[in-house]
Amino acid sequence: MVERLSQGPASVSELASPLDISLAAVVQHVQILGASGLVTSQKIGRTRTCCINPAALQSAEHWIAGRRGLWERRLDQLGDYLSDTDPDHDSPESG
Repeated sequence: MVERLSQGPASVSELASPLDISLAAVVQHVQILGASGLVTSQKIGRTRTCCINPAALQSAEHWIAGRRGLWERRLDQLGDYLSDTDPDHDSPESG
């Protein structure tokens, strides 16, 4: 749904059409995305139109990038530690 909405606004029916789930399930997904701030929706008549909230996605992207950097540093440190503690790491027979 987020992928579809990144292409532009869509009605709940349009979001549901390519999916193999009920319209009620799509409404529940939209409500959760709305509660998280990722999606806004507006009801005009009988049609509920949903839009992506780019600011919320940027916030999530920033958070993920921070975690990625943290884990890359930790994995680099682990690699360095394992290299330093592996007695066979630099021996000619290990390679």
